[in-house]
Amino acid sequence: MNLDLLVFAAHPDDAELGCGGTIAAHIANGFSCGIVDLTKGEMGTRGTPKIRIAEAEASSEILGLQVRENLGFQDVRFENDWDHQIEIVKKIRQYRPRVVLANAIRDRHPDHGKASDLLKEAFFKAGLKKVETSLDGQVQEAYRPDHLFHYIQSEYIEPSFVLDISPFWQVKKDAVMAFKSQFYDPESEEPNTFISSPEFMDFVEARAKALGHRIGVKYGEGFTMSTTPGIKDLFSLV
Repeated sequence: MNLDLLVFAAHPDDAELGCGGTIAAHIANGFSCGIVDLTKGEMGTRGTPKIRIAEAEASSEILGLQVRENLGFQDVRFENDWDHQIEIVKKIRQYRPRVVLANAIRDRHPDHGKASDLLKEAFFKAGLKKVETSLDGQVQEAYRPDHLFHYIQSEYIEPSFVLDISPFWQVKKDAVMAFKSQFYDPESEEPNTFISSPEFMDFVEARAKALGHRIGVKYGEGFTMSTTPGIKDLFSLV
């Protein structure tokens, strides 16, 4: 299966928080999209890996994803090294997306910036013929997508561009809240965390409103670029 858009995320729920509206918008417009989670988030304070996987499946249904996988890297302990890069290369070559989205280039959680660096290296190596990989016994052809963009997470980063997600804000919110173990639940007896307070979702909405305001819409999601897109004329810009 070839995908138009492939999103990589260090933890289940990173993609929903960082670019859930963008995913929903593209699926609504007929593009095929998938998410590859690198870890099961097993080092998180709340929930369990089994719960996170079930929540990811529920979120995938809400978004309408064509594909969702989990690579099972060790949460917190994964590294930007050859072995981890090759697993990413395999997925890029398997799904041959036109665009890849990855974690923020830096963030409060060290795994986010680490995953960003990992994706940047794997993105380049996926296009090298002499980097040999195989999947299910089949040799994979070299393939490099057109673009790699990074979504913005907790730490504010000046975006290279902002995408209007106003019609899909509720879909994004529902997809995020599918991760019930991680976010505010007045009935939960688990410890409070940075993202489990009711104020955290207020922050997520405020960030989306602030980014939307930058382009004159209600809600937006921002991205930074590892590659530079070209335009055919100045009127292609919104």
